[in-house]
Amino acid sequence: MMFRLGGKVLDGRRREIVRLGHPVLRRRAEEVPEARFGTRSLRDLGRDLLRTMNEGNGVGLAAPQVAVPWRVFSYYVPGDDEDVGVAPRVIVNPVLEFEGEPRELAWEGCLSVPGLRGLVPRYPGLRLTGRDVEGEPVEIHAAGFHARVIQHEFDHLDGVVFLDRMVNLHSLSFEEELDRHQDDLLEPVEA
Repeated sequence: MMFRLGGKVLDGRRREIVRLGHPVLRRRAEEVPEARFGTRSLRDLGRDLLRTMNEGNGVGLAAPQVAVPWRVFSYYVPGDDEDVGVAPRVIVNPVLEFEGEPRELAWEGCLSVPGLRGLVPRYPGLRLTGRDVEGEPVEIHAAGFHARVIQHEFDHLDGVVFLDRMVNLHSLSFEEELDRHQDDLLEPVEA
């Protein structure tokens, strides 16, 4: 089945997203072996991650979230009036180098922890190196929300969820309540 994400046609199948409590979410994922690059199974996983992410209304999804213990994630960054965004991507065996200090607080949620959001500190920028599903090298420099999305998905590859990164559980909230009381919330400040 085909669908569109940001004007780009994507195919793949929707997979079940596992929720917090499933053991795969708390384990370090394995490197994708060299022999898997360019194979149908890795291409299918990439397409499935993109489709499942899109249909779940997410901006990122890691392979462990669909019970596949490999170091693979998909993401995209929607554009707005100020930024053109980032097209859907699948990253395999990523390595991150952080820039700055992890002091930028912003709200995060997770498809594997549905309905909850919390303030999470993240690095303001990063450099990612990795590969695509065909094995071609990928290098990305990201800042702001783009960097946040990558860090969130990378954490899943190490068995970490956003709740683990929260410095204060006081902000942990149900999405419905955040929406209802949005005007009464304080803006995030540096951690």
